[in-house]
Amino acid sequence: MNIFPAIDLFEGKAVRLYKGDYNQMTVYCDQPEKVAVYFKKCGAEYIHLVDLEGAKSGETPNFETVKRIIEASNLKAEIGGGIRSEEVIEKYINAGAYRVILGTAAATDPEFLERVAKKYGEKIAVGCDLLNGFVATKGWTDTTNETGEQFFERVQKLGIKTVICTDISRDGAMKGTNLELYKELSKKFNIDIIASGGVTDMSDIENLKKMDIYGAILGKAIYTGNIDLKNAIKAAK
Repeated sequence: MNIFPAIDLFEGKAVRLYKGDYNQMTVYCDQPEKVAVYFKKCGAEYIHLVDLEGAKSGETPNFETVKRIIEASNLKAEIGGGIRSEEVIEKYINAGAYRVILGTAAATDPEFLERVAKKYGEKIAVGCDLLNGFVATKGWTDTTNETGEQFFERVQKLGIKTVICTDISRDGAMKGTNLELYKELSKKFNIDIIASGGVTDMSDIENLKKMDIYGAILGKAIYTGNIDLKNAIKAAK
């Protein structure tokens, strides 16, 4: 299993939200590239980046910060948050992103997703952000009528290889990850699932690894010291 330490970006800073709430934000570092370099020293190969402002607006306000993080750390970076056009996909790929994550666009614009999936292949991952079982969009401020399973079925048909699946109710809450959800989805679909939201301690990592999940995102747990990143990477391998 692969570990994806996360940096959420807001106004060029590394921050964390509680359950996706922009009003409950903690700033951890105003030089996120230093955090990324630390992740690399701990043995990370990947990094998960989210532009929180972009997720709401569909713009790329933290683009220069993302670029600096990729250049400073040389990690395989996946980036999400407001990527809703081919122009932005190109922009991030040209800046060295390993893959881009489509969230709102994947949920609301099937034709766009189909087109870019054909053109960019494995450079495209999608985010499946679930609130009470339904797919949420626009920085988790709206909800669609599509269930997680319907979403997975739809993107699998398009040949999408990687899905970052978040249970919003667990995100940043330090209450453990939703193991049942990932167990069900991994049984039913032939997709690389990256578990996100609520990975709180080493038992979460061990349980996800037992399920043969492709990856796990670590956010708040590494910032608070609940999980030691070095140990997590060793355990996942």
